[in-house]
Amino acid sequence: MRKSLVPEAKEALNRFKMEAAGEVGVNLKQGYNGDLTAKQAGSIGGQMVKKLIQNAENSMK
Repeated sequence: MRKSLVPEAKEALNRFKMEAAGEVGVNLKQGYNGDLTAKQAGSIGGQMVKKLIQNAENSMK
């Protein structure tokens, strides 16, 4: 298992993931979500990247 560089960020990242999942219409459960399709998981990750890029672009203005 990977060790987080900033353990305090784990909860914030989980909230971010849940928010992104809600935005793309994927219902995540707390804990194990191995029943997701690759398309669903990819859409969550894609939404997270999209939001991170938007935040970075906004901070450069």
